[in-house]
Amino acid sequence: MGEADIAAISALVEAATLADGHRALGEHQWLDLVQGRREGFAGFVAREAGRERVIAYAQISRGHDASWAVEYVVHPRWRESTGAELQTQLLTTALLEIRAQGGGHVHLWVPKPGPIDEAVAEIVGLRRGRDLVQMRRPLPLTEESPVIAVRPFRPGEDEPAWLEVNNRAFHGHPEQGSWDLSTIEERESQPWFDPRGFLLHEREGRLAGFCWTKVHEPEDDVMHEGLDLQLGEIYVIAVDPDYQGHGLGRQLVLAGLASLYERGVGLAMLYVDHDNEAARKLYFSLGFTDDHTDRAYVTDVAADDESQSPSSSGGP
Repeated sequence: MGEADIAAISALVEAATLADGHRALGEHQWLDLVQGRREGFAGFVAREAGRERVIAYAQISRGHDASWAVEYVVHPRWRESTGAELQTQLLTTALLEIRAQGGGHVHLWVPKPGPIDEAVAEIVGLRRGRDLVQMRRPLPLTEESPVIAVRPFRPGEDEPAWLEVNNRAFHGHPEQGSWDLSTIEERESQPWFDPRGFLLHEREGRLAGFCWTKVHEPEDDVMHEGLDLQLGEIYVIAVDPDYQGHGLGRQLVLAGLASLYERGVGLAMLYVDHDNEAARKLYFSLGFTDDHTDRAYVTDVAADDESQSPSSSGGP
């Protein structure tokens, strides 16, 4: 991807974001696109016939343990006129590239999936996987305050301890479970990174848990009950397995919400797996409500030298 390609895709992503009310590419995928140099990354661009305008884009990014993340974006003006055809072509090409690069388990994330997304997934041989719910609540939270001590993250010092706890807490998680030093340093280099909102709780000289918050850009402000509110996020939260079962998760959420409000945030959000009943029960008890659901469609793609590509029927 050259600078002109990235600029054209950025314009497409911006148009889709404005139309849909949410980011058109996940943060991991966006960083892969603009930073480049990642092994296993590939992007696929569809242009309007006879013109340079990018009307659709698909991207693959290799994860850990032979897993792949796939996302696509279609310009709002071209969605109805092309139906499922454009997305089908892009995803078919993306799956073939994954096959050429050795295959593996594929996650296609679709925000707020609709009938066309369901049809495209079926055509290319993907089946429903995880549902990820975005939950929201207004701030401040006045009913309850945190009672544990937290301190801000220290860049250049706390990375090793944080990585150990993060990877223990999220062991086996497809997106969060195998971070390394370069992954967290990428996040620290982002304009939104603020160590004041990266809260650590220690016990017995060890990191016991953390709540990493993120204040969104002003263009992400949302209307809530007639008010234009700045949006903030419980970005990543976890308790070390050795300290689970002591109510630390609730206290860390409270500390994160207090931190967001202190920095001007009026509406808090977070993502949680639909099937994570314990976490959802906690967030409901703190006044969060469901806003929308994003969905992962999944399949397993075999390598080139095997007889089939996606294990589900209908794939390329």
